[in-house]
Amino acid sequence: MKTEILGLASDQGHRAGVAVPSAARPGGIRLSPASLAELAGEVAAAPASWQPIVQFSEERRWFRRLELTPEYEIWLLSWLPGQHTGFHDHGEAHGAFAVARGELRETLAAPGSRRIRHRTALAGSVTPFGRRHLHDVSNVAAVPAVSVHAYSPPLTAMRRYEMAAGGLAHVGTDWSETDW
Repeated sequence: MKTEILGLASDQGHRAGVAVPSAARPGGIRLSPASLAELAGEVAAAPASWQPIVQFSEERRWFRRLELTPEYEIWLLSWLPGQHTGFHDHGEAHGAFAVARGELRETLAAPGSRRIRHRTALAGSVTPFGRRHLHDVSNVAAVPAVSVHAYSPPLTAMRRYEMAAGGLAHVGTDWSETDW
């Protein structure tokens, strides 16, 4: 089986010259947040694989899918100061993100609650998460940032939320292949 990596055909089980851990190889399994963290961390730690393609855009956050298999996908995102995702979850997928350059702030919340908390992810850090993880990721620093995100299974939907008087409320759903 072949997979598309940065627009090139590649043997399954390898990514840009880096061996994929056996836990990430095809076979109908859902990768754990820890396995996804390992994948995202490996890509983030190999800037030669992503620096030639990363772009920064003032109009909107830039992103590009690096790899897609039946079990997982990997994305590269760039962040100019002030850019953020807005509150969202990842449907039924587990995930992880690794900060490759700069720093990002993650704002965490739960549906129906007005309580939020913040945590900072610095370059070199990896944040794994399970299903139903809801957050807003932003670049509040003065310099651009780059991050690598991994999801299993590949994303099919992301639910969007906004803070309302009664707490965080679902306001819509973005669908893969339609909205991104």
